[in-house]
Amino acid sequence: MERFPRRTVLRGGAVALGAAALAPLAGTGPANAGPAGFPTYTYLGTPFTKSALRYNPTNELIFPCVRGVYDKLSSYRARYYLYYAPHDAPGGICLAYGNSLAGPFTEYPANPIISNVWSPHYSVTHVSSPHVLWHASSRRFYMYFHGDNNATRLAVSADGITFTYDRQVLGTGNVPGTTETSYARVFDHTIASRGSSFVMVYMGVKGGRRDIYWAWSADARTWQYAQTPLVNAENDGETDISGAHILKRNGTTYVVYHGGSGKMYLTEVGNDFDREVHLGVFHTPRGNAPDNGRSAAPAFGTDGGVQYMFYEAGQRSSSTIAVARAV
Repeated sequence: MERFPRRTVLRGGAVALGAAALAPLAGTGPANAGPAGFPTYTYLGTPFTKSALRYNPTNELIFPCVRGVYDKLSSYRARYYLYYAPHDAPGGICLAYGNSLAGPFTEYPANPIISNVWSPHYSVTHVSSPHVLWHASSRRFYMYFHGDNNATRLAVSADGITFTYDRQVLGTGNVPGTTETSYARVFDHTIASRGSSFVMVYMGVKGGRRDIYWAWSADARTWQYAQTPLVNAENDGETDISGAHILKRNGTTYVVYHGGSGKMYLTEVGNDFDREVHLGVFHTPRGNAPDNGRSAAPAFGTDGGVQYMFYEAGQRSSSTIAVARAV
């Protein structure tokens, strides 16, 4: 496997919250280095062959989220569940599963597990961008997903496959002036001064610009919403940023996200989400397939002490899920 040089930024790197893992995958080649203190990643490949999927209505897949279930469930299809979705209509939240480092991932035969019509709760053009949180106190999987782009919803499951609709947790009405509120990820993170145990990061669109916004919650179901961006796109030389993921290292908290250029960026926000220290480029996409100049919506996990990055690879309308491994 080929290694490649690190990039330098103002501060050290981060280790992802949570834990997930992926089996080794076919294909080799360079991934791109993160800032100082982050691991060097080697591109592994894709978790499945997109063209072989039974459910693939639009030939584009986005927003991976992988969760280990073997330590949470007494019965499971495989040790790791991978959630993903098409974005264009009709979308649909999908599942694949794989065992430890043996791989590869197998498509769940009844995808989508959540569709764009869920009577009587909603009927929308599309649902997409799944993010799953293990809610430890209730021993349930909390699935956050958007549909349409002005609303983010929550569904709850005991097994990670069959979900019950809970509620809408975010909409444009929560941050007046926004026209989109989507691509949300939720993490365990305590901010004592706010009485919160969870934080949400998401894309908000205001005045035609896409920035990273945030919210906080005591229970991961009812939320309070910051009215101004957590991370401003213009400070990265971008007009649009999205697909944020929270990371921790060196006693502080960071957000990694992608921009319209196809690059990923890193910003320190601090443990109280009261900072905005832009640290530069976190990851530059490969020029060849599957990145083709764009890497987006990163998600991270650790298995056996090895760190992985899952991401959306390729230009919109033809993207797929790709994986890199720290070396």
